[in-house]
Amino acid sequence: MGPSRGWWELSGGPGGAEVAAAGSAVFGGEVAGRITALLAGAKMREAGQLFPDLTAREAEVLDLVARGHDNRRIARELVVAEKTVRNHVTHIFEKLHVATWAEAVARARDMGLGDG
Repeated sequence: MGPSRGWWELSGGPGGAEVAAAGSAVFGGEVAGRITALLAGAKMREAGQLFPDLTAREAEVLDLVARGHDNRRIARELVVAEKTVRNHVTHIFEKLHVATWAEAVARARDMGLGDG
């Protein structure tokens, strides 16, 4: 359970220098949150590049669809009405030239979305 596994325990685990020497990094909560937001933003920019016909919001919805979220969960996560999500999904289907949820998921996953 040393630093070679890339993690530590708060009580008795290796210190920051040992973790860094093993090729890992330790971040405080605020920095970790910023990194996560930055990476999520990069993912959405990537989705927009992979599917240039989609708006940024549609790309975000498509990523959540590819993760297996239903309309209700997507609406809660994006803080919008379920009807808004249904509208986005309709536009996504039209722009991707797919007829089913499964086809949309397959297209998104083939392009690398939905895995994060």
